[in-house]
Amino acid sequence: MTLRTPLTELVGIRYPIVQTGMGWVAGPSLVAATSEAGGLGILASATMTYAELEAAIAKTKAHTDKPFGVNIRADAVDAAARIELLIRERVAVASFALAPKQELIAELKAAGTVVIPSIGAAKHAVKVAAWGADAVIVQGSEGGGHTGPVATTLLLPSVLDAVDIPVIAAGGFFDGRGLAAALAYGAAGVAMGTRFLLTKESTVPDAVKQEYLRRGLQDTVVSTRVDGMPHRVLNTELVRRLEHSGRWRGLTAAVANAARFKGMTGMKWSTMVRDGLAMRKTKDLSWSQVVMAANTPMLLRAGLVEGDTGAGVLAAGQVTGIIDDLPTCGALIERIVADATARIAAMSALDS
Repeated sequence: MTLRTPLTELVGIRYPIVQTGMGWVAGPSLVAATSEAGGLGILASATMTYAELEAAIAKTKAHTDKPFGVNIRADAVDAAARIELLIRERVAVASFALAPKQELIAELKAAGTVVIPSIGAAKHAVKVAAWGADAVIVQGSEGGGHTGPVATTLLLPSVLDAVDIPVIAAGGFFDGRGLAAALAYGAAGVAMGTRFLLTKESTVPDAVKQEYLRRGLQDTVVSTRVDGMPHRVLNTELVRRLEHSGRWRGLTAAVANAARFKGMTGMKWSTMVRDGLAMRKTKDLSWSQVVMAANTPMLLRAGLVEGDTGAGVLAAGQVTGIIDDLPTCGALIERIVADATARIAAMSALDS
């Protein structure tokens, strides 16, 4: 089976399915398995040091010769060095959670790298398209992690009407029905996070995966107490405590988590302060939100790496409540594509 769209043609992949760059989750094992299965795997570099990213790229390339991508924080202090690494290693795709500057897009495109920013509104898609982005990922409110207020069913068509570059739909996708629906809207493919987190190649501890699987459709919540920005996560006891904690308690915890992250990565305080300044400027955040953002890496690491669901936060899309298995990436992608093509064929056979 093949399913050709502007995304598959742009990147050189077999199927229009993207595995998103989830921090602490999207490592070489998951990315290589996704790309080998015909999708586009994306390494999450925001929670990696430069040396860890370099090793992760090498390990991914050792396990697949198919195209894959790397998610980069455009506001990171060492973003330029990471971009140079991607170009030197001929990584197929650079994805961004924040819109990269026009000059950065031009540099990557000149090197033959496909640039795919993630955006949350049509006006942002228009901006990055004008700057030369090759495609965009648009995530509706159903998605896990940082998310916006507009559902995919409304956000997707608004972006499709605004730009002429390929648009990849994210937020609420997990099966062939969703892929067929996204293509019917006019999207070039779908991007999925939670669905790939719940696969055999995902390195998330098994006990944590089971925690996801036992949850229902009402078991995620959008909280601003994790890091000061809207963040869709599993509704755990820790999240409920955070929701009812005072502002100063949250800020104190964030400073402590920043210190832990510094100790783990070897980053200097000056570097972390520069990162915070850049984040405040690009995201228009208050200082309290910048400090709270220090919570994110360590709270996610506690849950997704250490398996401590009592002390960690578990980013989760609403699809958590409907997923009930842990397939391999290969089996998952083949199943999604088979279902999508069958549904597309069935719609084509309807009498006009």
